Amino acid sequence: MSRHFGQIRQAGYVVPDIEAAMDYWSRVLGVGPFFYNPKVPIRNYRYKGEAYEPHNSVALANSGPLQIELIQCRNAVPSMYKDFTDAGHSGLQHVAYWTSDYDADLERLLAEGFKPVMSGEVGERGRFIYFDTHYHPGTVIELSEVAGPKGEMFRLIREAAETWDGTDPVRPFPDLSKL
Repeated sequence: MSRHFGQIRQAGYVVPDIEAAMDYWSRVLGVGPFFYNPKVPIRNYRYKGEAYEPHNSVALANSGPLQIELIQCRNAVPSMYKDFTDAGHSGLQHVAYWTSDYDADLERLLAEGFKPVMSGEVGERGRFIYFDTHYHPGTVIELSEVAGPKGEMFRLIREAAETWDGTDPVRPFPDLSKL
């Protein structure tokens, strides 16, 4: 447990081939099922203060309480993920902390000197922000809001992992507009 952020809730891996990564994690490591979205609908995306339209594929599964996120960039939009791959890296790119009080936690982190680099929204009350904390691969910090449908989706993914028997290892993302 981090005394600053609480529990690390997600480990985010940037991969060159998300389909191969889902296969490896589910077949070899036994982690799954993965909930896959070939194009995550990110709104209000910003990188270093500029607006862009990223096309990222994402797959989510749980290993116990820890969520595994696999990310593949499908376009050349500037992002911390692209920075990571452009530096020759693949694998663990960030750890995420989840919050249901995003505004208060963000205000606290900004007051402590954390510098935002990348942000956006996935669903209602599903904001996220990445901070300039990349000291070596895998140490970027994300703060992710889970007060709305995204949090409900994360709960459903965790529950699916608890009883997963290895069948149907890749499933579609739940529809956030219906959660």
